[in-house]
Amino acid sequence: MKLLNLFFLSHLLLIPTIASNQPFEDGFISGVISNKGLDFAKDLLIEKGIETIVFVKLPKIENTAYVPLVGNAKVTLSDIMIKDVQVNTSNIMIGESGIVVVVTGAIVDLSMKWKYTVSSWLLPFGISDSGTASIKVTGMQVGLTLNLKSKDGTLKLSLLDHGCYVGDLSIKLDGGAAWLYQLLVDAFQDIIASSVEEAISDQITEGIVKLDNILQALPKQVSLDKTVSLNVSFVGNPVLSNSSIAIAINGLFARTSEVFVPQSYKNGFKVSSACGGLPKMIKVSIHEDVFKSASLVYFNAGKLQMVIDELHDQALLNTAGWRFIVPQLYKRYPNDDMQINISASSPPVIQVSYQDIGATLSVDITIDVLEGGEIIPVACISVDVSASCGVEIIGNNLSGSLKLQQFSAYLKWSKIGKLHIRLIQSLISSVLKTAVLPYLNHQLKSLPLPNIDGYGFQNTVILYNYPWISLCSDFSFTEDDYYFIQHSNYVS
Repeated sequence: MKLLNLFFLSHLLLIPTIASNQPFEDGFISGVISNKGLDFAKDLLIEKGIETIVFVKLPKIENTAYVPLVGNAKVTLSDIMIKDVQVNTSNIMIGESGIVVVVTGAIVDLSMKWKYTVSSWLLPFGISDSGTASIKVTGMQVGLTLNLKSKDGTLKLSLLDHGCYVGDLSIKLDGGAAWLYQLLVDAFQDIIASSVEEAISDQITEGIVKLDNILQALPKQVSLDKTVSLNVSFVGNPVLSNSSIAIAINGLFARTSEVFVPQSYKNGFKVSSACGGLPKMIKVSIHEDVFKSASLVYFNAGKLQMVIDELHDQALLNTAGWRFIVPQLYKRYPNDDMQINISASSPPVIQVSYQDIGATLSVDITIDVLEGGEIIPVACISVDVSASCGVEIIGNNLSGSLKLQQFSAYLKWSKIGKLHIRLIQSLISSVLKTAVLPYLNHQLKSLPLPNIDGYGFQNTVILYNYPWISLCSDFSFTEDDYYFIQHSNYVS
């Protein structure tokens, strides 16, 4: 026990600490797990680890010993199985060189079968007996030191060192002679303890290998739809400090069919675990360049356009509804249906402020007349729109709401003569407020937050800190079944 404590103490004393505000090159989405979050993750991993240890069978044990007044006894212990593990105290400690997890005062309950055969010159035919027994291990200590590094866009988890020490071990026989109990204590106690230590150590090694395989298998690119993909490859090594672990992914968008290499974005952004004084488990920060990359990709793909052929006030989509505003339109195309073609003329400019997310969009609004099955463009109006987007958390869903701030319009071209833009602006405002914004807001509602193995975000708050928007949250178990990626068919 003293050796094990010395082992952990030496590791902790040798681990230096660093500040929690560190730069990540080319990382535009960062995640910081605080002490509170690390404790939660540690408890969850211990719980999952116990599930893998319970019902583990230990190797059969055989030994022969001389029993005074009885003779030579050959004893076999079989079906030795771990039935339950209880952890009283556990700790996780972080340093620049590794992650140390220590479990102390653990209790392990085991069951087994025993059988013995005694032979001596006094008993030429020998005697034998069999039965069951229970074993209780108390004061068990387990420790492991892990290393987490970035490797080729994924995370590599390595087990640097580990150990298991069994404190006290007691055996309770169900039947059997009195001398058998003393024999088990004298001849088998250390062997059983070593078997328990070895079995748990093997499970630790196997579990870390499995966890590393999961990390290695994480996708580097996630396709959100057939047009755009998110680069989720890890950049830089995780930053380990005495109070947090920080990781970062590239986080920029690209065409699904392309390999995106950022060229025009600054790097070396700093991340911080601060959540406005709130004790949260995790902080996820998204740089405004993430939104800018998305708008650029969608614009270049020709996806920032829509055709409006239905409105709440359908009269606006007939030339008769325009006869007092654009009389020449009604005169040339009386009582003809219309449609409005809206397309972005440049990528939207998106910026995170200290209060919300602002967007400036330049669009061309083309007025089409539907006559005899033919679509006839008659005029095009350029509009510059400024909007703000507020983000809130509802349950385990992320919801956004766009609000129109201001817009200006000018005539780009016309086939029906000069238009009075001031009169048309009221119609444009009506279209934006009754069709465009409701459509966009519908798309922004109820976006599920990540849900991992039944655990989701809880008590999430949103912070704006130019040029970052951050989600500070706790985790808890939820029965709702959310998906981190809705279009799983596109995961690559």
